[in-house]
Amino acid sequence: MSKAEPPPGAIACHRRGTCRLCGGGELELVLGLAPTPPANAFVGEEAVGEPQQVFPLDVFLCRDCSHLQLLDVVDPVHLFENYVYVSGTSPVFVDHFRRYADDVIDRMAPPEDGLVVDIGSNDGTLLRFFKERGRRVLGIDPARDVAAAANAGGIETVVGFFTPERAGAIRDNHGPASVITANNVFAHADDLAGIVAGVRHLLEPGGVFALEVSYLVDVYGKTLFDTIYHEHLAYHSVKPLCAFLARAGMEMIEGLRVDSHGGSLRAIAQHAGGPRPVGDSVAELTALESEMGLDRVATWKGFAKRIGSLRDELGSLIGGLKAAGKTVAGYGAPAKATTLMHHFGLGPDVIDFIVDDNPLKQGLYTPGHHIAVLPSAAIEERRPDYLLILAWNFAGPIMKKQAAYKAGGGHFIVPLPTIEVH
Repeated sequence: MSKAEPPPGAIACHRRGTCRLCGGGELELVLGLAPTPPANAFVGEEAVGEPQQVFPLDVFLCRDCSHLQLLDVVDPVHLFENYVYVSGTSPVFVDHFRRYADDVIDRMAPPEDGLVVDIGSNDGTLLRFFKERGRRVLGIDPARDVAAAANAGGIETVVGFFTPERAGAIRDNHGPASVITANNVFAHADDLAGIVAGVRHLLEPGGVFALEVSYLVDVYGKTLFDTIYHEHLAYHSVKPLCAFLARAGMEMIEGLRVDSHGGSLRAIAQHAGGPRPVGDSVAELTALESEMGLDRVATWKGFAKRIGSLRDELGSLIGGLKAAGKTVAGYGAPAKATTLMHHFGLGPDVIDFIVDDNPLKQGLYTPGHHIAVLPSAAIEERRPDYLLILAWNFAGPIMKKQAAYKAGGGHFIVPLPTIEVH
C-alpha cells in the first residue's frame, strides 16, 4: 500500500510488516477476500450516490507462531468512535452475558467488593450482571454515544481506548481490578502488547483476565469467513495466544469454547505463577488445533476453495429465484454481512432491502452497496418471497420471531455454516 498521504477526508490505513503476536516477519497470504468498506460504515440517504473507500481483506498466516491475522490496519478512531453495534438489542447476547458473568464469578470467585473492568464495554450489558452480583464495575469504550448511554443507565464508563496510561489512571482512581474482561475486542486492536501491559498493571495479584474472541477452530470448521472484516485484525487460537501471553508475563489457565458468534474462545489468564492451576482445557484445545492443521498454509488454501464453492452454490440458488421473479430481502445488518455481501456479490440487484432490529441502523444504507436498512415491520408491508438471514448465528430465534411470515408462505435462506432453505 502506498505510504503517500491520503487525500482530504480519506480514512487512513496502513499495512504492518510483522506479526502482532510474536513480532515475526515470516507472513504468508493464505486468503484474499473482496475488498470492502469498513464493516459498520453505514451511510445516510444523502450519501447513497457517493462511492465509499474500500480496503483489502487479505489474511496472513505467521509462519513463526501460526497466528492468523489481517495486516491492513484501518484507523481505529474511524472504526469505533461512532460505533453502531449495541449489545443490549439482542436478547441472545443479553442472556450470553448473564451466563458469562455467572461463570466467571462461580469459577474464579473474585472478592465480593472486587472491581470488574470491561474493555470495550459497549452499552454495559455484561457489567450490569456483575453489578447485580455485588461487584464494583467500570467500563471503557471509545464509542462516545454508546458510552453515554451506558453512563445514563448507571454503568460508569470511561470514553476512550484502553492503554497502559489509562490503566494506570484507573488503578489510581479506583484501585486494582480483580476481574478484567475484553469481549470480541481483543481481536480488534493492533497493539495487543499494549493492552496486555495495561491489564498486567491494573490486575491485582490474584486477579483474572477473561477475553472472548471468535475461535479459529470454529471459523475454519464452519467456514465462518464473514467474521473476517477490518475491525477484526486477529483470528485467535490457543497455541499462539498462550505463547503471546507468556511473553507478556501472564499465563492462560483455561480455554473454554462457547457458542457466541458461531463459536468463540473464552480464554482466562492470570499473572504468570498466579494462584490458580492451569486447567486441562488449554492442552486439549492446543492438541485439537494441531490435529486440524490450523498452523499450516495448505489448510487455509483449502479454506479459500471451500468459500468459493459456497459462493457459487448461493449464487446459483438466488440467481434461479430472481430469474423466476421472486423477491429477496435480507434479515440483519451485522458487521459480518458486509464481508458476506461483497465477497458473494449480494448487491442491490439481488437484495431489495434489509431489516434490522437495531434502531441505530434503521434508516441508514449498507456499506458500499447502499441497500436500505428498515425496521422489521417492512417484512409485513412488503412481503418478500425469501428472507436471506445475514445474521445467520441468530437464524433460529429470527425464524421463530417471524413465524407469521413463514405461515403466510414466506421462505428463509440461511447462508452459513451451510446453505439451507426453510
